[in-house]
Amino acid sequence: QVQLVESGGGLVQAGGSLRLSCAASGRTFSFYAMGWFRQAPGKEREFVADITWTGGSTDYADSVKGRFTISRDNAKSTVYLQMNSLRPEDAAVYYCAAKGAILARYKYWGQGTQVTVSS
Repeated sequence: QVQLVESGGGLVQAGGSLRLSCAASGRTFSFYAMGWFRQAPGKEREFVADITWTGGSTDYADSVKGRFTISRDNAKSTVYLQMNSLRPEDAAVYYCAAKGAILARYKYWGQGTQVTVSS
């Protein structure tokens, strides 16, 4: 069984920063990658960033490149999302996810954490 628990969301002014955390428990040794997704009201869930569990290779959505940084601490089974220069359009519920293989779909999901950006 795998559990993902996000934290760190909140209210921030435009231009500000937040750091999200996602603590994983259970069969974390089976992870190939962990990622962050977000869903704003009335919109579909979208990919934000992901990182491979062993090599640490990262990928980002174009909309967050240069502003967001994903990182991981394998010893703590935790992945982070540092979000800088936040914009109102970044406001959403942010979800942490994990998958077991490079071509697999994200299988495990957290409950989400709300990020609100005021203009």
